[in-house]
Amino acid sequence: MPVDLPTNAPSMRWRIASVTAVLVLFSILALCAALLIAVHAREDEFIDLIVAEQMEHSQQRWKVSPALASPNTPDMQLFHVAPGAAPDGVPDFLATLPRGDHELRHDGKEFHVAVRETTEGRFILAYDVEEHGERERSLWLIVLSGALMVSALTLASIYRLAGRLTRHLDRLAAGVAAGTGVAHNHPGMERELLILARALATHEARQAEQLAREREFSANLSHELRTPLASIRSDAEMLAELPAMPEAATRRAARISATVGRITALAESLLALAREGAGETREDVPLAAALRETCDALLPARSRASEDATDVCIDVPDTAMVAADPSLLRLVLRNLLDNALRHARAGEVTCTLDGSILQVRDSGPGFAADELPFVFERQFHGGGIGRLGIGLALVRHVAAASGWRAAAGNADEGGATVSVDFGESLHFRSVDRS
Repeated sequence: MPVDLPTNAPSMRWRIASVTAVLVLFSILALCAALLIAVHAREDEFIDLIVAEQMEHSQQRWKVSPALASPNTPDMQLFHVAPGAAPDGVPDFLATLPRGDHELRHDGKEFHVAVRETTEGRFILAYDVEEHGERERSLWLIVLSGALMVSALTLASIYRLAGRLTRHLDRLAAGVAAGTGVAHNHPGMERELLILARALATHEARQAEQLAREREFSANLSHELRTPLASIRSDAEMLAELPAMPEAATRRAARISATVGRITALAESLLALAREGAGETREDVPLAAALRETCDALLPARSRASEDATDVCIDVPDTAMVAADPSLLRLVLRNLLDNALRHARAGEVTCTLDGSILQVRDSGPGFAADELPFVFERQFHGGGIGRLGIGLALVRHVAAASGWRAAAGNADEGGATVSVDFGESLHFRSVDRS
């Protein structure tokens, strides 16, 4: 049975490309972050060296000529406070700094400050390092842009490369979907895919061999059954034609002959079904008449086996017709009704037609919620409904082969409901009112 694939299933090709691109991006960013941190540390050391050398130079010049002690760059400012004097002209954020080297921010700017004290007084050298910060930010922007560009190129390259790698996988999947007889290995296929292709080919060969054996067995079994069935039917017809036979025995012989005919037709239909067909013949079968005929065959046997009587209500229009193999349709109806009669517990079995869906409901305990997914399995043994055998499994198998859909559930008013949706196979014949 084909499996419906979700339309939003992720692409393996896209996943490989995107994951690789993200890994490359993170790797580049991590490497660049480490590099930029190292550059920043070196830049701070370089700034501190500039400040220290400028401070030493300014102190020496102060001894010769205070007018020549000021730095030549506008990014640096030198402040001098005479011993014991107030720090007039020194900005407040610098005036209270202790002796030593400092890094601070003021008005959105970063400063490296050196404070020294000598016999000539207190020297304060402030260096505005905003220009260095701008260079670092520009470097960060360049690195980030380059990383994104490399990641985009990686994404495109890996996506293209992954397409070449997954193309063989797509061809392998197409070959498997096409069925047996299609070569799975192709030139240029990778070693891992070749191993998978060989495994699939071996599995298909075994499956084909097993299917051939099953078909041969089914054909032999059908042939072996025809001979005894033909003999039984011939003997029953001869008994029915004997003039001295009682009328009741004649009717029974005719019933045996008709039953053998149905068994023969059913065997041929099942054989055709085993060969992946939907039955050898398709014709319009009156659904209501087929239901009544099936009930007439099942109810007498049920009445003899149990003292409890079960009522069957058939609410199906006589004009409802199903285009199907008659034997397979009757097989479906027989198993539906037989399953409902076994679980009705002397209640009522109701057959209704809702659109193209035939619903058969019994008055039994119904299906347990955890049993519903398994009611069409062979020999399923549920806690609430008992052993189901292969009846409903046959219903689902025939329905799937005929293009119908079988379903099971519980009715709101109680009891189990098993339904078959005939789809386009069901139609209504016109009624001649003339």
